[in-house]
Amino acid sequence: MLGKVLIFVAVSCAVYLAIALGLIVSQRPGALPQGKSLDFGKLIAGRTASSGEAGLRRGTVTTPDCYAHPITYAGEGDATKPLVILVHGSGWHGAQFDRLAWSLSDVAELRAVTLRGHGADPERRGDVGYIGQLEDDLAHIIGDAAGRKVVLLGHSSGGGLVVRFAGGPHGAKIDAAILLAPFLQYDAPVTRPNSGGWAHPLTRRVIGLSMLNAVGIHALDHLTVIQFAMPRTVLDGPLGHTATTAYSWRLNQSYAPRRDYLADVASLPPFLLIAGQADESFVAEGYEPLMSGATAKGRYHVLPGAGHLDVVDDPRTETLIRDFLGDL
Repeated sequence: MLGKVLIFVAVSCAVYLAIALGLIVSQRPGALPQGKSLDFGKLIAGRTASSGEAGLRRGTVTTPDCYAHPITYAGEGDATKPLVILVHGSGWHGAQFDRLAWSLSDVAELRAVTLRGHGADPERRGDVGYIGQLEDDLAHIIGDAAGRKVVLLGHSSGGGLVVRFAGGPHGAKIDAAILLAPFLQYDAPVTRPNSGGWAHPLTRRVIGLSMLNAVGIHALDHLTVIQFAMPRTVLDGPLGHTATTAYSWRLNQSYAPRRDYLADVASLPPFLLIAGQADESFVAEGYEPLMSGATAKGRYHVLPGAGHLDVVDDPRTETLIRDFLGDL
């Protein structure tokens, strides 16, 4: 009898693994259909790979595993100011915040981070070493704030990473959060299909790798599971080499809230959420009814006429952030 049970278990395990591997190998990255995506026009206008607003400086912070994160600094030198760490959206890098960081440099010290796997010359583009490494990196960048107020600000997937950070092992390091049109999960009620044409997941691979991860197998976590419809105007322009057009399983998992995203939302400190009414990726009006059921710590603002990428540099965003920081 025991022998039959062992055979049944062995066959079941083999079938499970065969299904998972079959799903993974049945789908590979490829050319994306031309069509709807995000408008990067305003984001890249007048910028080059080395551009920066007057008064900003560039530097790096090295994590314990010797990975150097490029960082834009603004408003340094006053320990009484809050420390604001700015986290960019998917496919881009810390230069997304040059204008916003400069405009807020009188009220905060700002560090705009280029996350691992991104930017002009990453060690491994679109990949990290393990699930959760981006949270560990941010915790290292925050360091010992020595009694200062620490704020994490994130746009889009960067906002999702802020939510994840709040619900993870380093959540106690932050005193407040600012979320600009944050990604919560692909099936959250606020998420439009394929994030408005921007994100193209390899669904069968995602399912197969989920199955392997469920039984503790991580050997294939480096495989690509999502591609981004980066416009040709970006890829063929002066910043094309700084774009990241695909993510591995482990980077994609590290960048978003956990599957129970409302549990991560519930762990947020006091936060400000801003989204544009014309957001192509998310339903701006849906954030408050969704998230307020998990926490009462949020302030919500919908900006008429603002799109998904526009919201970062919108003057109304600066005003709202300035007021929020002043209340800390």
